[in-house]
Amino acid sequence: MYAISLGDDGAELRPLEPWQADEFLAHMDRGREFIGARNGLPHVVTDLESSRAFLRLYAEKTATDSGRIHGIWFGDTLVGAVILRRLDPGAGTAEAGCWLEPAAVGKGLVTRAARALVDWAIEVRGIHRVEWVVSSDNEPSIAVARRLGMSRDAVLRESLSYRGRLHDEEVWSVLAPEWRAAKSASLAAGGGTAGS
Repeated sequence: MYAISLGDDGAELRPLEPWQADEFLAHMDRGREFIGARNGLPHVVTDLESSRAFLRLYAEKTATDSGRIHGIWFGDTLVGAVILRRLDPGAGTAEAGCWLEPAAVGKGLVTRAARALVDWAIEVRGIHRVEWVVSSDNEPSIAVARRLGMSRDAVLRESLSYRGRLHDEEVWSVLAPEWRAAKSASLAAGGGTAGS
């Protein structure tokens, strides 16, 4: 299995596969309340079988080139993930997402992991438009979209029903030419990659 370094702190991005269901469930249990505040996944992954089923769904998406899931490891611990919920190379579109357990917050892990995933989608799979759909009250996720160089395209008023409440959702996106221009400018300035 491969791992992509996310920096000098030992953080890595690795594929998540069904055989890792135990580790994925343990991660979800550690972050269940925190992750569940803004993401319905803790209601889906509740035991070993549902953990395996969720990872199997993404294994099938990987096999059909319609999505991806990669875990974020800090040291030897799975602390979060980034996903391509939707990947359509034919149409040139994808939708990215993320989550993180509370112990890993504030280290820039999601931004670094999402940057690697978006770069892969654009540069390897030829995606033209990567979207980031987020509840309007999820400031940390909106901050990631901004750091990735995304622009807010729309606010979908009261479009998401979650925990008995209607939430506005925002659609953020970056286009391949914008991504490449930001990456080139950052490299020319001696910085990192796009969205640094």
